[in-house]
Amino acid sequence: MAHAVTLGDGLNVSQLGFGGMALTPVYGEVDQEDALRTLHHAVDSGVSFIDTADIYGGGSNEELIAQLLKARRDEVQLATKFGLVGTPADGYTDIRGDAAYIRQAVDRSLQRLGTDVIDLYYMHRRDLRVPIEETVGAMAELVQQGKVRHLGLSEVTAQELEEASAVHPVAAVQSEWSIWSRDVERNVVPAAATLGVGFVPYSPLGRGFLTGTVDASSLGDNDFRRRIPRFAPDAAGANQAVVDAVQSVADQLDATPAQVALAWLLAQGRRLGLPVVPIPGTRKAHRIDENLGALDLELTPAHLDALGAASDAVVGSRSADPAWVSEGRE
Repeated sequence: MAHAVTLGDGLNVSQLGFGGMALTPVYGEVDQEDALRTLHHAVDSGVSFIDTADIYGGGSNEELIAQLLKARRDEVQLATKFGLVGTPADGYTDIRGDAAYIRQAVDRSLQRLGTDVIDLYYMHRRDLRVPIEETVGAMAELVQQGKVRHLGLSEVTAQELEEASAVHPVAAVQSEWSIWSRDVERNVVPAAATLGVGFVPYSPLGRGFLTGTVDASSLGDNDFRRRIPRFAPDAAGANQAVVDAVQSVADQLDATPAQVALAWLLAQGRRLGLPVVPIPGTRKAHRIDENLGALDLELTPAHLDALGAASDAVVGSRSADPAWVSEGRE
């Protein structure tokens, strides 16, 4: 396991995880055989924490990961999610957090994944029609039944996290967090640190933008990022400054921008006092090797200051609907 770390509730995972959404058509078409090879390479390399969701590819991502699990279930800490109705590529039609839906969702995920237990089961988004105590109470029943080992919450506010933790221990919060998405540091991250909850940043590379390899003006018609305000042509042009800052630090350290962005998150976790496990996704095996190089990269205070200053100048929201994420409800 790559530099094992303990999240909340005693859940041990690799220091870097793997975000499965990249292996669905959300950023363009995917070859399933290549995707499976990438997953195997991740586990071979010590990345044992694999993250998916029931809506990625309309369930096809869970089915893909099931092929990995057939021979390697004991090597993987498996996370999946419930709550969103629809797909990232086609759009979402509803959010469900009621107990009846949760019971159906977990059984469907278990069947697709070909396993009898999920290590970390997340509420993907908050259903504001249902008290969070009811949602987490239903999730806690799954732990009692042995279908789930640990509970997680995605894009919750600090208050929602506190209310949920009063019902059952929460192992992790998963929300977007990166050099250009730092709103969670105001309230959610401090609450997680106080409650002993780990943090799992998704899109730690800014949906690829921080690596300097994404041209926002040439995204395909089916690319999910076209709907995100900060990828709009005028915002993306202004946001090139943060990419330049990351590249500058990378040049100084003989590293890559991806390694700098991930090392920055790990440094923030140490500074703010909580375990942080980023889950970058990729379709290419060699990118996994590159990302793992971040674990041995040391950023100086001057590097951190430069990256922090660049993050303050980011233009555009990280979500088309601010209420969709914690930032819009705090």
